[in-house]
Amino acid sequence: MKIATIVYLLLSLFVGGMMCYGGYQKFAKPIPAPTQMIETFEKEGVTKLKENIEVLKIKNYIFGMKQTNYFWQLLGICELLFGIMVLSQVMRFVGAVLLLPISLNILLFHVFLEPNDLIELLQTTLLLLANMALVAKEYPKWKSLVFIKLT
Repeated sequence: MKIATIVYLLLSLFVGGMMCYGGYQKFAKPIPAPTQMIETFEKEGVTKLKENIEVLKIKNYIFGMKQTNYFWQLLGICELLFGIMVLSQVMRFVGAVLLLPISLNILLFHVFLEPNDLIELLQTTLLLLANMALVAKEYPKWKSLVFIKLT
């Protein structure tokens, strides 16, 4: 029983730490100007950027989130807040549930846009599995919310 407690504490530190770091990184660089991608095309040339289509897809995806002028920041705030909730241990379950779609999206981003980076694929897979384990640990408490017992 004590080993399981230590394992879940380590999983909480891993998930919460990764999310807090990711959330912080969203604010580490300034938001680009709306014309930045067009200026990059003009400066580097469309043909040079088309040579590495995978990098272009990643840049367009992230640039699109930043250009909404709210989504990139909202994502960063959610990662920070939910990561702190997981680290707090008191709100660990709620934070882990709220982080599930975010950690799933992070994994899918790497599966579809960076499939050749095996280290990041492994890291994001472990992040999602750890997040799922934190939610699954509390299964006896939340199963009555999902499964209605018929009488």
